[in-house]
Amino acid sequence: MLGKLESKVQGGQNLNHAFASKFAKSMFISVIFLAVLTFIGSRMFTHIDLNLYGYMVGTIVFIGGFFYRFIAWGERPPTKLFIKKGMKLLFRKSTPKTSVEHLGTYNFIWNRGIYRWTQHILIGWGCILSCFVTFPLVFGWMYFTMEDNGYYTVVGMGVNLMRVEADGIIAFFFYNALNFTALMVIAGVCMALYRRLKNMQARAEQKFMYDFLPLYLLLFISITGLLLTFSNVFLHGWGHPVMSLIHQYSVIITLIYLPFGKLAHIPFRPLSVFAKNYREHYAEVETKKCRVCGEGFVSAEQSNDVIQVLGVNDIRYEMNEGFHLAELCLPCRRKYRIAQFSGFPTHQVKVKEANQNAKG
Repeated sequence: MLGKLESKVQGGQNLNHAFASKFAKSMFISVIFLAVLTFIGSRMFTHIDLNLYGYMVGTIVFIGGFFYRFIAWGERPPTKLFIKKGMKLLFRKSTPKTSVEHLGTYNFIWNRGIYRWTQHILIGWGCILSCFVTFPLVFGWMYFTMEDNGYYTVVGMGVNLMRVEADGIIAFFFYNALNFTALMVIAGVCMALYRRLKNMQARAEQKFMYDFLPLYLLLFISITGLLLTFSNVFLHGWGHPVMSLIHQYSVIITLIYLPFGKLAHIPFRPLSVFAKNYREHYAEVETKKCRVCGEGFVSAEQSNDVIQVLGVNDIRYEMNEGFHLAELCLPCRRKYRIAQFSGFPTHQVKVKEANQNAKG
């Protein structure tokens, strides 16, 4: 039994030694996985649309950038701890509900206002639905075959799924799915731009490259995608080749940029389920009480983890009063910092901040 275990460990080590880094290993496995899925879904590469080749290359570059950033982020001590404990709590009973609220209905944004919630719903689901349509077409996981009797056959992963009338309502939604999602994204982006240009606090905090450029890229992709349909329907294909290239290049540039800008929070968003499970589970086990005001503010586990991670990074916040700064709730922590400059024990004043329990 021990011999088998040692052989498995050695086998895993040999696999790791076959690659120059974790990034190289993850990239290799992902590309092979995509190739296998494409081989199966396109019936041995017989239904690959070469007009979509650029999107395929852009997607592979995006995957490389995503793994590069994720691995760099995942190597940090707090991230390692967070992911390790999050994986253990993944199968909690509340995980499905949390996943729906964080990834589907965006309840956490509802507290910030219905306007911001609406813009996130439009942008988020517009992008997600676009990916659900685009990527299966690009890699040949889904395609349509035309029959002589005026019907299309929808093929998914090499299996005939359904037959639809070429002029029917279902086919209409299939043809125009990306047009609908483009309209959603345009509406959401316009709402976001309006808020960022009109809200004084948002204007003071925004930067063009980080905050505005991603929105302009999404807007450009959506508009050029709609122009392709306009060219086909109203201009009988005039200008379609040029517009198709412009749209394709805009998508590729966005895919390459995505892992390194603000839009990276889209593929990272599922990890918020880990964070919610972590906070809820350990809060049920034991609540950490503030060493000054005595009110519970986080779980004891989270407080201890913060102290541990700060110690790993050789960051010390032990106070002369005999407690760690991570053992104070946020209001008392802010008051304590003020006390260090004023010389007055502000953190001991039993007065709550006016916005201490504000939402959003």
